[in-house]
Amino acid sequence: QLPLVESGGGLVQPGGSLRLSCVASGFALDRYAVGWFRQAPGKDPEGVSCIDSVDGDPYYDDSVKGRFTISRDNAKNTVYLQMNSLKPEDTDVYYCHAEFRGPRGVYIDDFWGQGTQVTVSS
Repeated sequence: QLPLVESGGGLVQPGGSLRLSCVASGFALDRYAVGWFRQAPGKDPEGVSCIDSVDGDPYYDDSVKGRFTISRDNAKNTVYLQMNSLKPEDTDVYYCHAEFRGPRGVYIDDFWGQGTQVTVSS
């Protein structure tokens, strides 16, 4: 079983909404900082949003601020990305990344999901 699995992608018209899910298996996702990235073919990954493991403060890239919302459901070991007012330029493969750091920010481990395609087109 994969440690991180994304779902919820699909084809949506401009102005529409999608909710992406990132479900963890085999570890407690609430102990990890979780980020959503997107990547188009031939381009570098772009950070979209992330949520801290300690205080839960969210971060959003300027390109999605006010339209996307990241949230946790610890009972379901899941992080969501609610995407509203979608634009054609949001079209990409979206990846979930979970990272665990110990005391003093020492890196411990991390996981990537397999990605889910989001296509915004009329």
